[in-house]
Amino acid sequence: MPYAQKIGPLLVPARNSITCVVMAVAAVVASAHGSERMSAAMGTIRSTDAGRHVATLADDTFEGREGGSRGGRAAATYIVEQLTAMGVPPAGDSGSYYQPLGGLRNILAILEGSDPDLSHEVVVVGAHYDHVGYGNARNSYGPFGFVHNGADDNASGVAGLLEVVEALQHLPERPRRTILIAFWDGEEKGLLGSRHFIRTRPASLAGRELVLFLNLDMIGRLRGERLEVYGSRTAHGLREMVVQANSRPANAANLGLTFVWDIEEDSDHYPFIVARIPTVMFHTGLHDNYHRPSDDVHLVNLSGIEPIARLTFGFVTAAANDPSPLPGFRDQGRSESNATRHRIEAAVPDASGTPRGRWGLGTRHDPGEPSLPVVVRVWRDSPASQAGVRTGDRIIAIDDARIASQDDMLARLKDAEATTYLDVERQGRIVRLVLHAPAP
Repeated sequence: MPYAQKIGPLLVPARNSITCVVMAVAAVVASAHGSERMSAAMGTIRSTDAGRHVATLADDTFEGREGGSRGGRAAATYIVEQLTAMGVPPAGDSGSYYQPLGGLRNILAILEGSDPDLSHEVVVVGAHYDHVGYGNARNSYGPFGFVHNGADDNASGVAGLLEVVEALQHLPERPRRTILIAFWDGEEKGLLGSRHFIRTRPASLAGRELVLFLNLDMIGRLRGERLEVYGSRTAHGLREMVVQANSRPANAANLGLTFVWDIEEDSDHYPFIVARIPTVMFHTGLHDNYHRPSDDVHLVNLSGIEPIARLTFGFVTAAANDPSPLPGFRDQGRSESNATRHRIEAAVPDASGTPRGRWGLGTRHDPGEPSLPVVVRVWRDSPASQAGVRTGDRIIAIDDARIASQDDMLARLKDAEATTYLDVERQGRIVRLVLHAPAP
């Protein structure tokens, strides 16, 4: 090939290559068109639309959406109307959207996967739509007898999920894996809806495997761009999947992520974890209005729902499109806690006089995330310190090459050039740092 001719971002042979040029141009046009359609899908996620859903579901006319009540049934009708309008196929019992359980009803919809080899694998994304009605001593901090509108808990999660569903419907093509949309009932009565789903799968899921679950619960009080992420220890690599989706510019999320290692029986992620299904939950934290009549619409950070829904959309589509096997369940994650996190991430004091190595950087192996060693020591006035490395950072890549383990990281830092690029994860964001080795 004596020379090349540049067509957009591609290099194609120029001699006797009219067919190649045509194919390259077609590929560029198709790629651009696909990117535009993906951007258009993401663009359907809007805080104004989320606000409309929150305002409707948290209106007094729904009487607090208690599971099995007329307000709960009215909320279910509203959700089904939205799914029907978006043209999402039902996945409940008897060809309906509903999966009944006594007087309760889960709402299920499905987006079939496009890959014949992967469509039997199902990525589930869900949010509970019930709340506590008028409140009582078992489910409210009072005062009782007043409508508990549950604007954050969990009209916000339902609104975010409806925005994600709309974006999924605008994708340029279906993801490889099947995506199940679930609105759980009876969460406030003991996770009844999600437990029933785990025990009794609808016919639409016969012969399929649930490979991942993302739960949205109370995402309406984003403060300081801080989002709590639960369950990331239930599979190797799950943390990085969330981080990559958060950092991807196209998703426009860029939230500060706090990874919580405690696993408690307090939301619909729990039955999935018990069933050994890798699971994460997004949550913006508790507040003084939790399970009180004061959890109302005017206190919801509607603009904050949008980046969380974008992160959800990016995470779910990336998982559903990944041609590689998704990570399996990690049993040790159930016994770990924030106390475990503190032990693994605890900083080691910079004791003067101790050998610091070439870069002045000390890390600790994390058995739950072996490819993300955590920085526990940075020597003063070292190249690492001057580059801005901090304790708590997790090393992701060196000179644009992904690391496989702490040993791999150590070997590559030992042989690195005098100027080395380090990509670290810091509170859910990927930060690039430049290390300069001292002169010999």
